[in-house]
Amino acid sequence: MATGRTHRPATRSRGIPEATVARLPLYLRALTALSERSVPTVSSEELATAAGVNSAKLRKDFSYLGSYGTRGVGYDVEYLVYQISRELGLTQDWPVVIVGIGNLGAALANYGGFASRGFRVAALIDADPAMAGKPVAGLPVRHTDELESIITDNGVSIGVIATPAGAAQQVCDRLVAAGVTSILNFAPTVLSVPEGVDVRKVDLSIELQILAFHEQRKAGEETTSAQEPAAAAQPRSGAAVRTPAGGRAAGKGPDGDVPAVMPA
Repeated sequence: MATGRTHRPATRSRGIPEATVARLPLYLRALTALSERSVPTVSSEELATAAGVNSAKLRKDFSYLGSYGTRGVGYDVEYLVYQISRELGLTQDWPVVIVGIGNLGAALANYGGFASRGFRVAALIDADPAMAGKPVAGLPVRHTDELESIITDNGVSIGVIATPAGAAQQVCDRLVAAGVTSILNFAPTVLSVPEGVDVRKVDLSIELQILAFHEQRKAGEETTSAQEPAAAAQPRSGAAVRTPAGGRAAGKGPDGDVPAVMPA
């Protein structure tokens, strides 16, 4: 039974900006893919492209880790994987509880990326008594009545909330009161937490709405582009237009009259 509390990596005390911390998992994902292909070194340009950032930003981010690479050689892939994993706290075991085992919660429980990134799902918790004892992803679902004891017994500091919006805040309050200090929230609501508790919100509907905005803008740009050639072919108001006879037709005057032909 694990009763000791785990400790967070000292990223903030070392002065690493939050924006850099947010990009470290992107670098780690790209580096892990290179490592799996037995690629020994990678240039900043190649890694930046794989991570979706520019190379200057990547070099700046890595400078906070004390890693500068070697000119003409690049970065050592395995060493960077270790550096970033250590900085993110992934070189130790992080027990996690998932609360709310509906479709989303069950999908998260079955996600293989937790174990491969240093996160161990310690328990699956749901408020429905009918779910108690049912196996999901190899673990029996436990009732919310056991939440506090589960967190204490497993030394849990990270909780995942996948409940309906109406239950999320109450679950959050119980998690925090039991000692959880980091929460990943999938519920479509904003959680209120005390100082010292970190919340990361994942809202798929918001992400889709942002994509819809960009799609609408792209469609508008395409419409504008299609209209521009036609607009360019139209005479400007007040401009003269050549006639087949070699004369020059004047644009409409202020009274709307259009002289038939003016001398060229």
